Amino acid sequence: MEPRRQTAAELIAVQRELISREPIFHRPEHGTTREAFEAMTVQDFWEVGASGRRYSRAYVIDTLVQRYSAPHEDEWQTGDFYCQEIAPDNYLLTYTLHQGARVTRRATLWRRSQEGWMAVYHQGTIVEAL
Repeated sequence: MEPRRQTAAELIAVQRELISREPIFHRPEHGTTREAFEAMTVQDFWEVGASGRRYSRAYVIDTLVQRYSAPHEDEWQTGDFYCQEIAPDNYLLTYTLHQGARVTRRATLWRRSQEGWMAVYHQGTIVEAL
């Protein structure tokens, strides 16, 4: 039932770079300020949350700034990474995120630019118990 997914050898270095940025917005080493979140997303970034709701860049950044304004625990584990180049300098990175009992499949579209890596789109989908 599950597709076989193996990142192409020529994309392993890109995959490693992107893994260091995921889960997106949960990596304090990439910044936790409004400016940092703006720098890591394109102007028309948007997200579909695990709820299925669509969120604008402005809403996501406002929520993140509020989240990081106070100390909080952020425990997670990632795995099952797969990277595809979908257009020149545009990559789809998919993975599984475990946050306690909650498991989600994640997908982020990343664009490599002169400014560095920028997220174009992100989605999380809850994995239902089998």
